[in-house]
Amino acid sequence: MKLTELFVLTCFALGAFSLTAADSPSIVLILSDDLGYGDIHAYNPDSKIPTPNLDQLAAEGMRFTDAHSGGSTCKPSRYALHSGEFAVRMENMSDKKGPLLPEGQATVASVLRDNGYRTAMVGKWHLGFDQNGEENNELLNGFSFDPENMSGGPRDRGFETYFGMHASLDIPPFFYIDDRTATEVPSTVVEANDSIDTDENWNHIQGAFWRRGGIGSDFKHLEVTPRFCEEACQVIEKHNGDKPLFLYLALPSPHTPWVPTEEFLGKSGAGMYGDFVMQVDSVVGQVMASLEEAGMTEDTLILFTSDNGPVWYEKDTERFGHAATGPLRGVKASVWEGGHRVPFIVRWPAAVKAGSTSEHTVAFADVFATLAELAGQDEMAEDVAQDSVGFVEVLRDPDSELENRPPILHDEAVIREGDWKLIDKRGGRGFGAPKGVKYGIELFDLSNDLSEENNLADQMPEKVDSMRGLIQKVLNEGPGN
Repeated sequence: MKLTELFVLTCFALGAFSLTAADSPSIVLILSDDLGYGDIHAYNPDSKIPTPNLDQLAAEGMRFTDAHSGGSTCKPSRYALHSGEFAVRMENMSDKKGPLLPEGQATVASVLRDNGYRTAMVGKWHLGFDQNGEENNELLNGFSFDPENMSGGPRDRGFETYFGMHASLDIPPFFYIDDRTATEVPSTVVEANDSIDTDENWNHIQGAFWRRGGIGSDFKHLEVTPRFCEEACQVIEKHNGDKPLFLYLALPSPHTPWVPTEEFLGKSGAGMYGDFVMQVDSVVGQVMASLEEAGMTEDTLILFTSDNGPVWYEKDTERFGHAATGPLRGVKASVWEGGHRVPFIVRWPAAVKAGSTSEHTVAFADVFATLAELAGQDEMAEDVAQDSVGFVEVLRDPDSELENRPPILHDEAVIREGDWKLIDKRGGRGFGAPKGVKYGIELFDLSNDLSEENNLADQMPEKVDSMRGLIQKVLNEGPGN
């Protein structure tokens, strides 16, 4: 049996139960941006950042310890989350060339919508829009989308309503999008900003960093996270309950610029980054409160996670005594675990055991099959969500004895199989790795080496060869093959 066939059969086998939209849970998926595995107290008791709401979410739900984003940067993770495919299958990597999710491709939102859900998105998209507008417009910073007709984005990929922004909070142009239209078209230029030579003296891509570019008159960096929180809570409060709700809240925080509001300034033990993480935690609390007020808590599944690791270096850990990646090696943009192993918390009072923990390996691609199953989708075309493996059984019973998840491709040269991880590339290792060091092939047994300190590649060449062959096998078994 091909791996793709195995994936499809595993993904959509419903087991002992089946759901329809009438009894499916509402779903709130909260994606934070650049939050570390060690930032939340529930994952790291030594964290210097108070996270009471996320700790409560974990205490009332299930905490996954071996969950992986779709990549170690923004766009690959979001592609995997929405498509159910590993990011290596992306046909287009540049959002300046258009949508990264091809027109007509099934997404989590489109499947839930087609199964009777109301679908709403608030926040950062970063999967591209149609480039159907003016070219070489300085205020658009190399993009050529039409701010008054932002097609190819969330509204055309399964979401019935959208309020958000096109990319990260440090990437211009800066403007809000309401469904397919800019609330204010970029009309002026905001100068670049950073926190070099300030009291906290961060480097050029940390702190209150953003790039120079066009900006709408109603857009202020400090106000974006609070605005998205307000919009998300309004979606919940206005939901009339005639059908289940799927709300995707994609926060731009704690990605740079680190711009916590006054309420959080100086309140953490990890500088302005930690203060901004506290604001993320507050957003989660406000969403939980809105669900409670709307009477939706019991029958709503909340899934909280992060798109990748933090921009937090060894010097920052030493300075603040705060390990943003916990015991993991590497940070954002690294193939080591700190780049892609992320916090992953699920609360669903009606079905998930409070205070439970799962060591089962899950990937962002698996969210597709899991939510589709909960929506009652019992059949999929073979080329849809081909890398997605549902984990509903784990939610129902954290002690379920499941087989190891099929291999995960973190990128075209990095694979996870069971407890083993192969990094089949030489050279640098991205953010946080010592400059000038040329690394060789790396093989790690994560069952007893979570910090990836003991490279077994030279000792186990046969294992390297077998996993290298597995990379090619998974890559070659794409749609239609």
